[in-house]
Amino acid sequence: MDELVALYRQGDTSGTATGTAPRSAVRAGNLPHAATAVLLRDERDRVYVHRRTDTKDVYPGMHDAFAGGVVLAGEDPTEAAARELTEELGVTNCEIRPCLRYWYTDARTNYLAYVFEARYERHRCGPVVHQPSEVADGWWLDLAELVARLADPAWPFVPDGRATLDHYLRQGPRWVELGQSP
Repeated sequence: MDELVALYRQGDTSGTATGTAPRSAVRAGNLPHAATAVLLRDERDRVYVHRRTDTKDVYPGMHDAFAGGVVLAGEDPTEAAARELTEELGVTNCEIRPCLRYWYTDARTNYLAYVFEARYERHRCGPVVHQPSEVADGWWLDLAELVARLADPAWPFVPDGRATLDHYLRQGPRWVELGQSP
């Protein structure tokens, strides 16, 4: 099924959708859309890192520290973040807080990034269970170890995840309301 994705005006961080397009058209034309990125952190402040499957449409087989995906037409970004966290990692009922918004653009994707942090507590959120078509493997890493691995440009890590983690670390955990400018 070709999902209907919300489109946004390039560079506008207000979060106002300007139209819709099928997911296939968004990918083919690298159209400006919105996507969520959820950093899952546990009670010890470790980050959940995963390797994407080799069949993913963008950045297949690479590592990522964010669960996320496109914001569908008519979907609230916070709802999209929770949906993606459940779809990719199988966790529910995690506290999800918005952190920042910024535009990410490269030759393969072009989106307004809604970045969230989710607090994982196994007793409340359930076990991490990978979506087999999206996540090949995953593990918890201390943030310092993740940053050390990212210092190696040869480590196959998604470029938008590198950029998003850089924004997140430079800003520090500062929560924003979705209706405010970041």
